[in-house]
Amino acid sequence: MTANKIKTLTQLKKIITVLKRENKKIVFTNGCFDLLHYGHLYYLEEAKRLGDVLIVGVNSDASVKAIKGDLRPINPCRERMALLAGLQCVDYCLSFKEKTPARIIRTIRPDILVKGGDWKKEEIVGAEFVKAHGGEVKTIKFLNGYSTTGIIKKIIENEKERTPAHPGCEYKSRKRRATRL
Repeated sequence: MTANKIKTLTQLKKIITVLKRENKKIVFTNGCFDLLHYGHLYYLEEAKRLGDVLIVGVNSDASVKAIKGDLRPINPCRERMALLAGLQCVDYCLSFKEKTPARIIRTIRPDILVKGGDWKKEEIVGAEFVKAHGGEVKTIKFLNGYSTTGIIKKIIENEKERTPAHPGCEYKSRKRRATRL
């Protein structure tokens, strides 16, 4: 079922032609979505409320690496897209290799382009194009305390606290009791 939501740009172009004939409002957003968390879910559900069809552009592994550094992504693109496709609020997703989704935006011409509230509208890639074609650009409130970087930092900090109790068997936390691996 989730595989039916993962499309190529060529496939989406055909689907969008039909959707626009049916007067469906197309919403587009994009991101890395490396470790899916509550902040992502909130953001995507809010984006979906803005229109009829939510399309999510997902940065490819090479694109994430170029933006976030050599240690990212944590999860490969195919898995990130499968997780997103599994969300009820996401209608379609596709990956892109470039640093920005400009090519996708020009091709699908969304009615609404959305990014998180941590973006200034004038800095959103594709904003001018969307507005020039009669569309809208919106931002959704950024939820503090929810980020992939924050999750990674928390995991690293938690691991620093753990010391081997017996090699290969258990780890004993300085603050918590032993945990079986």
